[in-house]
Amino acid sequence: MKNSLKRLAILIYLHFSFFLPATAQQEAPYFNLQLQTGDLIFVGAKPDQLSGAINRVTQQQENVSFDHVGILEVSESGIYILHASPKKGSVREPLDSLVNQTLTTNKKLAVYRLSDQIQPFIPQAVLTAKSLLGKPYNWSYVLNDSTLYCSDFVERAFREAAVFQLEPMTFKDPKSGLTDSYWAEFYHKLGIEVPEGKMGCNPNGMAANTHLYKVGELNTDRSHSK
Repeated sequence: MKNSLKRLAILIYLHFSFFLPATAQQEAPYFNLQLQTGDLIFVGAKPDQLSGAINRVTQQQENVSFDHVGILEVSESGIYILHASPKKGSVREPLDSLVNQTLTTNKKLAVYRLSDQIQPFIPQAVLTAKSLLGKPYNWSYVLNDSTLYCSDFVERAFREAAVFQLEPMTFKDPKSGLTDSYWAEFYHKLGIEVPEGKMGCNPNGMAANTHLYKVGELNTDRSHSK
């Protein structure tokens, strides 16, 4: 009798748990925005060097141009970014570190949020992202399991949710249809062929994802307090 009651209680709990809303992500104010765990932060592209080269061959929307992306985590000790950094590899560091880097380059920082449908996958995505920490940066942008680049890091973190799709990469200037001169020289120095058509992903493509919506841009003017 006791076992039957116990089984009944478990079934009732599971039935009603299924219909409960997903637990809200931790959130905190930062400059002019209210940030949540699982938000994606995108860094604006510059018109030259590697930043410009990435944007030239990946930009999808006229007013959206990004060259970097990371995942935000809000905790009791502060707000962190989990990302694959060209300088540091895959790391978890205070968001202030990224903000301070962008202040000298005048790059904009835009925050995007995942749709309600994807919100339940965020805790697992953060755990997956943390399991990737310590891997070096992938300078070839050819997918492998030993090194990671920024959008690759984010795609892997959310892979279980099937949010982002890998697509054939292109390094061609859309205006000329020829391989962008920066990328031709870049891969020549690496001693490998331009990986035209290889599967991959990029920040601009992620920002255009239908499961994301823009929360806003960080106003990092130091005259405004956080």
